[in-house]
Amino acid sequence: MSESETVFCVKTQREGEKLERQPFPNELGKRIHESVSKEGWAAWIAHSTMLINEFRIDLSSKQGTEFLLKQCEEFFFGEGSELPPDFKPADEG
Repeated sequence: MSESETVFCVKTQREGEKLERQPFPNELGKRIHESVSKEGWAAWIAHSTMLINEFRIDLSSKQGTEFLLKQCEEFFFGEGSELPPDFKPADEG
């Protein structure tokens, strides 16, 4: 793996394999491509799936897409993404 194929991930806080392309055609997508590893992106996919299911997000709507993009930005570059009101981490059962 050459240096250009790795990135220091803002989520995992370690060097990891770089995403092959920007996940979104916007500034957020560019930031993610430059600073999130495949491992960090996989964590977002799992988290976003939970958000979509718990909040019943309609990704075909502008509001649903905007909500998910905002949560994505918070997940990687902010305080962390929102959790459903009744969410309990698995280890707290």
